[in-house]
Amino acid sequence: MPEPTCAKCHAALEPGEAREYLGQELCEDCYLDSQTITKTCDPWAVHTAKSLKDLPGGQNLTPLQQQLYDLVKDRGEVPLLEAAAHLGLSEAELRREFAPLRHMEKLRACKKDDLIHLTLF
Repeated sequence: MPEPTCAKCHAALEPGEAREYLGQELCEDCYLDSQTITKTCDPWAVHTAKSLKDLPGGQNLTPLQQQLYDLVKDRGEVPLLEAAAHLGLSEAELRREFAPLRHMEKLRACKKDDLIHLTLF
């Protein structure tokens, strides 16, 4: 009998590790990714980020967020998938790192030639 695998990433599933989501057997990481909703357009998060910007440590970036910000700053505009590849991230991971930068009004996204591009705010 073949070993069960995750329907999304195809990693081997250990006994008892599988999580069901929308009729699919997923590994724990893919299941958690499916439950995470990244909201880049969140007025309350923007308000909170603006309120915290003048406090000590109020707008500290993680090293990965800083790398993303520096990449866009250096290039001026970067396609989202190109930025993800450059940083070694999946699209979902890049979107999670981008959301706080959007809330802080450091980066924004725009559609150009049917692609999403990241640019400075």
